[in-house]
Amino acid sequence: MRGHPSPATPPGEDAPSPGVEGVPELPDFAERVLDVADLIPPGRVMTYGDVAEWLEEGGPRQVGRAMALYGGAVPWWRVVRADGVLLAGQEQQALAHYHAEGTPLREPGHSARSGHTPRLDMRRARWDGTGG
Repeated sequence: MRGHPSPATPPGEDAPSPGVEGVPELPDFAERVLDVADLIPPGRVMTYGDVAEWLEEGGPRQVGRAMALYGGAVPWWRVVRADGVLLAGQEQQALAHYHAEGTPLREPGHSARSGHTPRLDMRRARWDGTGG
């Protein structure tokens, strides 16, 4: 089993390993969710529901919970909401990854409020688990 820090773990710092006193074991379901997140190619995304469907287990909420608790050391920005809205509180960090990887985005329209962040272009960015 691997030790994945949560998104709250500062970048560059290792979280304590699961199984160490006071640190819970990484549940099997969470391990499988993280394995799928690791498979998603740069510039592509899967929804929480896509990951659950891929695993044939759980649902979007369970995948989201596993990512929130354990997903800090995997490309968490590649597991997203189905509507393409960026993860609240992590928008700027996610955008930096999306720009670096060339992930398709839908820029806010002219009528959008100042400071509005783009959404993912799910039609172009969504990965079906095949090819790259």
